[in-house]
Amino acid sequence: MHNQLPLQESTEGALTPPSLLKLGASLVYDCLVVIALCFALALLFIGLLGDATQGGKRYFLQSFLCLSVGLYFVWCWLKSGQTLAMQTWHLKLVDQHGQLLTPSIAVLRYGLACLSLMLFGLGFLWVLVDRDRMYLHDRLLGSRIINCYLRST
Repeated sequence: MHNQLPLQESTEGALTPPSLLKLGASLVYDCLVVIALCFALALLFIGLLGDATQGGKRYFLQSFLCLSVGLYFVWCWLKSGQTLAMQTWHLKLVDQHGQLLTPSIAVLRYGLACLSLMLFGLGFLWVLVDRDRMYLHDRLLGSRIINCYLRST
């Protein structure tokens, strides 16, 4: 039987922003998860609908992938506040009161993060100049990434 210790946010972790190394490593890990997810979903899509390199199918595939990745992130943020990468790096996404995001804020966060990527990642690079090491979309929405640690029993 596999016992997993529950994660808890420490008071110190909530007050001290995660290091740039942890944020960067988590971001890279999330990118790898997204790439794998997109490969699997594109394979399924092409297997069911055939070639999608041009015309309407191409835009449908792109929309399908964008929505599917969005569902992954929003579901993770609503369920536990953590993507697979955030679990690995002991990070958690919370609102300004330390609670999980509401569905509307989670969807808006995904939309703003996508917009940031379309603008050459400027919203993600914001973390380099923000005093609290927050991404621009977190700063705008009142959400934040905090450290969380294994609870010792």
